[in-house]
Amino acid sequence: MIAGLFTRPVAAVLTVEMLVAYFKAHAPRGWVPIQNGGELALFYAAAFVFFAAHGAGAFSIDAWRRRRRSFSNRVDATLRRVRAA
Repeated sequence: MIAGLFTRPVAAVLTVEMLVAYFKAHAPRGWVPIQNGGELALFYAAAFVFFAAHGAGAFSIDAWRRRRRSFSNRVDATLRRVRAA
């Protein structure tokens, strides 16, 4: 997660993990998170949902790989046009 490699799938898995932790460890002690001590688990779950929805950002390895792939696709398309001419 820190490096930004495979951020979306990892964040989705971690979201499920935090929800399971909340419902197994905290929910049996009551449903209100402030009373059962589960506010941190729910906070992490919300943060992971954000990363699963939005990705890691512009300075992540995923973004670098996407830019690199996009650049190579543009170069390939340009070379095909040049060769066809």
